[in-house]
Amino acid sequence: MDSPLLAMPGAVPAQGPDAGVAAYYTDPLTEQRGIAASWGVVDASHRDVVRITGPDRLSWLHSLTSQHLEQLAPGDSAEALILSPQGHVEHFLSLTDDGEATWIHVEPGTGPALVEFLTSMRFMLRVEPQDVSADYAVLALLGPDADADRVATAVARITTSFEINVVIPRGQIADQVAELRAAGGTLAGSWAHEALRIAARRPRLGVDTDHRAIPHEMGWIETAVHLTKGCYRGQETVARVHNLGHPPRRLVLLHLDGSEDRLPAHGDPVTLDGTEVGFTGSAARHYELGPIGLALVKRTVPVDATLQAGGVPAAQEVIVPPDAGANVQVALRRPRGDLIGRGR
Repeated sequence: MDSPLLAMPGAVPAQGPDAGVAAYYTDPLTEQRGIAASWGVVDASHRDVVRITGPDRLSWLHSLTSQHLEQLAPGDSAEALILSPQGHVEHFLSLTDDGEATWIHVEPGTGPALVEFLTSMRFMLRVEPQDVSADYAVLALLGPDADADRVATAVARITTSFEINVVIPRGQIADQVAELRAAGGTLAGSWAHEALRIAARRPRLGVDTDHRAIPHEMGWIETAVHLTKGCYRGQETVARVHNLGHPPRRLVLLHLDGSEDRLPAHGDPVTLDGTEVGFTGSAARHYELGPIGLALVKRTVPVDATLQAGGVPAAQEVIVPPDAGANVQVALRRPRGDLIGRGR
């Protein structure tokens, strides 16, 4: 479903996983600066929306995911993972509960698979998962002055340290964005959003991960995993890495050579002295940091080594430390005072 905002003057369609929304409307760097100076809105209507009703929904999700959800208070937000039996990440959920239903948004195109899995796990419980992407859409609010109260049509608000996601009726996208722009918000596209996301050291499922990714490698232990909750699928891998070992790979921020006129592509190999040690996930041009990216590399790669990402020289900045796991209490190296909005 293409967004109605693609009909706006200057809108350039995005490609790849963000197809269906605009890559930019004016200039991605200008859009980033507008968000950083105050706040802005990004069309995330290509993301899938899942709604779960029924009195057993929170205890049921608690049993299926990596997060402690059975006592989630109405209006609170959480991030959670659905893992394979081997502990590999299959779904990343951003969610909230309004007291009557749980609202979840996930990567574009993954809603049907999520609902299929959830439906297969219903058994005799009183739950009803539905893909409601045809009726509801997501807008992302970012910036130090971002405020969800400006969105009058929101049926759900999902807040993280990076952004506030508001779920609105799909037919209200154009009118709601017009109101937000009239209130002073910068309209930004997916390119600006990706640059800010990468700078915030936040990996994206299916873009910065592969089929073997586990929570410790991505830093999701910090935000999407509750380490003392009861049994769930894939927990054995999480517990084994946390208590006995280290993940085989680690997420790094790449500071790419600014003299190059290109960015590495998704999946490009990351090499050290000619030997492949990982792969590039996402890359973008940041308004202050210049060209940056996220990569997943072997844990044993020296943290001070200069790498090549798709042939582009890159200095690495640690996000997930080499000693993650093995019951080591590690604070992930994320920027202080996120420029992205406070949940309000």
